[in-house]
Amino acid sequence: MAADGSVTASVYGRYASALFDLATEQNELATVEQQLIDFQGLLDESPDLQRMINSPVFSSEEQAQALQAILAKAGTSGTTANFFNLLAQNRRLFVIPDIIKTFRMISAESRDEVSAEVTSAVALTDEQTQALTETLTKTVGKDVILDLKVDPDILGGLIVKLGSRMVDSSLRTKLTSMQVGLTKSAA
Repeated sequence: MAADGSVTASVYGRYASALFDLATEQNELATVEQQLIDFQGLLDESPDLQRMINSPVFSSEEQAQALQAILAKAGTSGTTANFFNLLAQNRRLFVIPDIIKTFRMISAESRDEVSAEVTSAVALTDEQTQALTETLTKTVGKDVILDLKVDPDILGGLIVKLGSRMVDSSLRTKLTSMQVGLTKSAA
């Protein structure tokens, strides 16, 4: 098992570790990881799918049926599909996002890589992505894999989460800090 004790102590950590171990044993690590990334993309794009995995109103059978249809349409099969079906049976679909995140962290760690979650107001260009990757790689001393997200609410700048560290240089945070400073000085 590649993960440290604090991660594997959680429910999602135990599931992610078990899936990682199984995928490694079956020599399907790359396939499983890609299918998890694809499923996360579906989750990010579909509020209905998010509601389905989070809602206690649906029975485990209803969740399993809906999930099977989604997985079939997405081309998810084998170990990953079986794993999702197990989660549906155990009423644990709500932890899928945490499992995916933890699985990717464990997988990256096994390759001596680190993942960085980068949020920007607009999509980064290929040149910006490459420059950011190179800068973070030099800083950390390991290969860095970027998980890029776009959130127009940050207005500008970047938010970079690398492990337990976070650098928030977003315009929204800077404006909020200025507002708090002005409020305190006016009082």
